[in-house]
Amino acid sequence: MEDEPATEILHATYRALCEHGYANLTVQDIAAEADRSTASIHYHYDDKDQLFVAFLDYLYDRYTERLADAGGDSPRERLDALFEVSCRADPDGQQQAFRTAMLEVMAQAPYDDAIRERLAEFDTLLFERFQEILEAGIETGAFDERVDPAAAAEFLTATITGAHTREIATGTPSDRLYATVTQYTERHLLAEGPTGGAD
Repeated sequence: MEDEPATEILHATYRALCEHGYANLTVQDIAAEADRSTASIHYHYDDKDQLFVAFLDYLYDRYTERLADAGGDSPRERLDALFEVSCRADPDGQQQAFRTAMLEVMAQAPYDDAIRERLAEFDTLLFERFQEILEAGIETGAFDERVDPAAAAEFLTATITGAHTREIATGTPSDRLYATVTQYTERHLLAEGPTGGAD
Protein backbone atom coordinates (compact mmCIF):
# COMPACT_ATOMS: atom_id res chain seq x y z
CA MET A 1 0.00 0.00 0.00
CA GLU A 2 1.29 3.46 -0.89
CA ASP A 3 2.28 5.90 1.83
CA GLU A 4 -0.56 8.38 1.22
CA PRO A 5 1.04 11.43 2.92
CA ALA A 6 4.29 10.87 0.98
CA THR A 7 2.35 10.42 -2.26
CA GLU A 8 0.43 13.65 -1.68
CA ILE A 9 3.75 15.42 -1.10
CA LEU A 10 4.91 14.17 -4.51
CA HIS A 11 1.68 15.40 -6.11
CA ALA A 12 2.25 18.77 -4.44
CA THR A 13 5.85 18.80 -5.68
CA TYR A 14 4.56 18.44 -9.24
CA ARG A 15 2.18 21.39 -8.83
CA ALA A 16 4.78 23.54 -7.10
CA LEU A 17 7.41 22.70 -9.72
CA CYS A 18 5.08 23.82 -12.51
CA GLU A 19 4.39 27.08 -10.70
CA HIS A 20 7.82 28.01 -9.37
CA GLY A 21 10.37 26.14 -11.48
CA TYR A 22 13.18 24.08 -9.98
CA ALA A 23 15.68 26.82 -9.20
CA ASN A 24 13.20 28.85 -7.13
CA LEU A 25 11.39 25.89 -5.60
CA THR A 26 11.60 25.60 -1.82
CA VAL A 27 10.38 23.05 0.69
CA GLN A 28 8.09 25.81 1.98
CA ASP A 29 6.49 26.08 -1.48
CA ILE A 30 5.84 22.34 -1.53
CA ALA A 31 4.50 22.39 2.03
CA ALA A 32 2.11 25.20 1.13
CA GLU A 33 0.92 23.34 -1.97
CA ALA A 34 0.37 20.18 0.09
CA ASP A 35 -1.30 22.16 2.91
CA ARG A 36 1.24 20.73 5.33
CA SER A 37 3.97 22.04 7.58
CA THR A 38 7.61 21.96 6.50
CA ALA A 39 8.21 19.63 9.46
CA SER A 40 5.77 17.18 7.86
CA ILE A 41 7.75 17.33 4.61
CA HIS A 42 11.02 16.76 6.45
CA TYR A 43 9.53 13.77 8.26
CA HIS A 44 9.42 12.00 4.88
CA TYR A 45 12.36 13.66 3.11
CA ASP A 46 15.51 15.13 4.65
CA ASP A 47 15.89 17.94 2.15
CA LYS A 48 14.83 19.26 -1.25
CA ASP A 49 17.41 17.13 -3.07
CA GLN A 50 16.19 13.87 -1.53
CA LEU A 51 12.58 14.86 -2.18
CA PHE A 52 13.32 15.63 -5.79
CA VAL A 53 15.05 12.31 -6.40
CA ALA A 54 11.93 10.59 -4.99
CA PHE A 55 9.82 12.84 -7.21
CA LEU A 56 11.74 11.78 -10.33
CA ASP A 57 11.18 8.14 -9.38
CA TYR A 58 7.47 8.91 -9.02
CA LEU A 59 7.43 10.59 -12.44
CA TYR A 60 9.25 7.65 -13.97
CA ASP A 61 6.49 5.31 -12.80
CA ARG A 62 3.85 7.61 -14.33
CA TYR A 63 5.86 7.90 -17.55
CA THR A 64 6.13 4.12 -17.77
CA GLU A 65 2.35 3.86 -17.48
CA ARG A 66 1.83 6.48 -20.20
CA LEU A 67 4.13 4.67 -22.63
CA ALA A 68 2.50 1.34 -21.78
CA ASP A 69 -0.88 2.85 -22.66
CA ALA A 70 0.39 3.70 -26.16
CA GLY A 71 -0.96 0.46 -27.58
CA GLY A 72 -2.35 -0.80 -30.86
CA ASP A 73 -3.00 -3.96 -32.81
CA SER A 74 0.03 -3.58 -35.09
CA PRO A 75 3.55 -2.17 -34.76
CA ARG A 76 2.58 0.77 -36.98
CA GLU A 77 -0.40 1.57 -34.72
CA ARG A 78 1.76 1.27 -31.61
CA LEU A 79 4.36 3.56 -33.14
CA ASP A 80 1.73 6.16 -34.00
CA ALA A 81 0.27 5.91 -30.48
CA LEU A 82 3.74 6.46 -29.03
CA PHE A 83 4.12 9.55 -31.21
CA GLU A 84 0.78 10.81 -29.88
CA VAL A 85 1.94 10.39 -26.29
CA SER A 86 5.39 11.88 -26.91
CA CYS A 87 4.64 14.69 -29.34
CA ARG A 88 1.17 16.10 -28.89
CA ALA A 89 0.86 19.27 -26.81
CA ASP A 90 -1.68 19.30 -24.00
CA PRO A 91 -4.58 21.73 -24.52
CA ASP A 92 -4.34 23.42 -21.11
CA GLY A 93 -0.63 24.17 -21.38
CA GLN A 94 0.29 22.31 -18.19
CA GLN A 95 3.00 20.32 -19.93
CA GLN A 96 4.60 23.57 -21.08
CA ALA A 97 5.06 24.76 -17.50
CA PHE A 98 6.30 21.36 -16.44
CA ARG A 99 8.78 21.07 -19.31
CA THR A 100 10.12 24.52 -18.45
CA ALA A 101 10.74 23.38 -14.90
CA MET A 102 12.27 20.12 -16.08
CA LEU A 103 14.69 22.02 -18.30
CA GLU A 104 16.01 23.61 -15.11
CA VAL A 105 16.34 20.13 -13.64
CA MET A 106 18.30 18.99 -16.70
CA ALA A 107 20.71 21.85 -16.12
CA GLN A 108 21.52 20.34 -12.71
CA ALA A 109 22.25 16.88 -14.13
CA PRO A 110 25.95 17.44 -14.90
CA TYR A 111 26.52 18.26 -11.23
CA ASP A 112 24.19 15.74 -9.57
CA ASP A 113 24.66 12.03 -10.21
CA ALA A 114 21.26 11.03 -8.81
CA ILE A 115 19.39 13.46 -11.07
CA ARG A 116 21.47 12.50 -14.12
CA GLU A 117 20.87 8.79 -13.55
CA ARG A 118 17.13 9.26 -13.27
CA LEU A 119 16.88 11.50 -16.33
CA ALA A 120 18.87 8.88 -18.23
CA GLU A 121 16.22 6.31 -17.25
CA PHE A 122 13.53 8.41 -18.98
CA ASP A 123 15.63 8.61 -22.12
CA THR A 124 16.41 4.89 -22.09
CA LEU A 125 12.76 3.96 -21.59
CA LEU A 126 11.61 5.94 -24.64
CA PHE A 127 14.51 4.61 -26.72
CA GLU A 128 13.79 1.00 -25.77
CA ARG A 129 10.08 1.41 -26.48
CA PHE A 130 10.83 2.72 -29.98
CA GLN A 131 13.34 -0.05 -30.58
CA GLU A 132 10.91 -2.79 -29.49
CA ILE A 133 8.19 -1.47 -31.81
CA LEU A 134 10.58 -1.15 -34.74
CA GLU A 135 11.95 -4.66 -34.25
CA ALA A 136 8.40 -6.05 -34.14
CA GLY A 137 7.51 -4.10 -37.29
CA ILE A 138 10.49 -5.49 -39.18
CA GLU A 139 9.56 -9.03 -38.14
CA THR A 140 6.00 -8.60 -39.44
CA GLY A 141 7.10 -6.90 -42.64
CA ALA A 142 5.47 -3.57 -41.77
CA PHE A 143 8.84 -1.80 -41.58
CA ASP A 144 11.67 -2.02 -44.06
CA GLU A 145 14.08 -4.84 -43.17
CA ARG A 146 16.99 -2.54 -43.99
CA VAL A 147 16.09 -0.28 -41.05
CA ASP A 148 18.48 -0.45 -38.10
CA PRO A 149 16.07 -0.43 -35.12
CA ALA A 150 18.62 0.95 -32.69
CA ALA A 151 19.69 3.77 -35.01
CA ALA A 152 16.11 4.72 -35.86
CA ALA A 153 15.10 4.60 -32.19
CA GLU A 154 18.05 6.83 -31.33
CA PHE A 155 17.02 9.31 -34.01
CA LEU A 156 13.39 9.43 -32.86
CA THR A 157 14.32 9.76 -29.18
CA ALA A 158 16.82 12.54 -29.88
CA THR A 159 14.40 14.34 -32.22
CA ILE A 160 11.53 14.35 -29.75
CA THR A 161 13.66 15.24 -26.73
CA GLY A 162 15.50 17.93 -28.67
CA ALA A 163 12.30 19.47 -30.03
CA HIS A 164 10.82 19.81 -26.55
CA THR A 165 14.06 21.34 -25.22
CA ARG A 166 14.24 23.70 -28.18
CA GLU A 167 10.66 24.82 -27.61
CA ILE A 168 11.37 25.77 -24.00
CA ALA A 169 14.84 27.23 -24.56
CA THR A 170 14.17 29.27 -27.71
CA GLY A 171 10.39 29.57 -27.91
CA THR A 172 10.32 27.61 -31.17
CA PRO A 173 6.93 25.84 -31.29
CA SER A 174 7.07 22.06 -31.45
CA ASP A 175 3.58 21.85 -32.97
CA ARG A 176 5.00 20.31 -36.16
CA LEU A 177 6.82 17.58 -34.25
CA TYR A 178 4.11 14.96 -34.71
CA ALA A 179 3.96 15.65 -38.45
CA THR A 180 7.76 15.52 -38.68
CA VAL A 181 8.19 12.12 -37.04
CA THR A 182 5.18 10.72 -38.93
CA GLN A 183 6.70 11.87 -42.22
CA TYR A 184 10.03 10.30 -41.23
CA THR A 185 8.21 7.02 -40.60
CA GLU A 186 6.48 7.08 -43.96
CA ARG A 187 9.63 7.94 -45.91
CA HIS A 188 12.28 5.91 -44.10
CA LEU A 189 10.74 3.14 -42.02
CA LEU A 190 7.74 1.66 -43.81
CA ALA A 191 8.21 -1.32 -46.07
CA GLU A 192 7.09 -0.95 -49.65
CA GLY A 193 3.87 -2.57 -50.72
CA PRO A 194 0.56 -3.39 -49.01
CA THR A 195 2.10 -4.73 -45.77
CA GLY A 196 3.98 -1.57 -44.97
CA GLY A 197 1.55 0.81 -46.53
CA ALA A 198 4.16 2.85 -48.41
CA ASP A 199 3.70 3.76 -52.04
